[in-house]
Amino acid sequence: RILDPNEFLSDWGIRSLSKVHEEHPFVFGTSEVRYEPAEADCKIKGGNSNWRGPIWFPTSFLLIESLRKLGKAYGTDFTVKGPDGTDFTLDKMAEEIANRMIRMFTKNKEGKRQIYGNISKFQTDPHWQDCLHFYEYFHGDSGAGLGAAHQTGWSGLIASLIDEWRK
Repeated sequence: RILDPNEFLSDWGIRSLSKVHEEHPFVFGTSEVRYEPAEADCKIKGGNSNWRGPIWFPTSFLLIESLRKLGKAYGTDFTVKGPDGTDFTLDKMAEEIANRMIRMFTKNKEGKRQIYGNISKFQTDPHWQDCLHFYEYFHGDSGAGLGAAHQTGWSGLIASLIDEWRK
């Protein structure tokens, strides 16, 4: 149910942990793991760090690439139901996820980028608004950048997505 917005599909890509776990945490012994879209309240294993709940580029990128390869193998006859009931080929599914991730970095109708959330200097200052940061991970519900702002190693994968999918 990757394409279910109540689970993994976010407006900004794929959540690393299903949103279902916000209301129904996974309990293991005395610990629990629940969906938290930004920084984790529970600091087990370092909090959200980069793998629980928020959007994380390495896993999302690998999913997109895998869907593309499976799409080539299965062809256009194999489809998956999208969030609105539309049938998606695996290639279209990969494209949809990629475009959601790309939208975090591009300016919206108001001229703002999701990655900067409410940081006005990066949203409006003409000297800063086009200096892109490559965050460690991203808010699972808002697309705002979180963690370190110099993670060009994996968030720089956005360049490959833009090259492949942007029209």
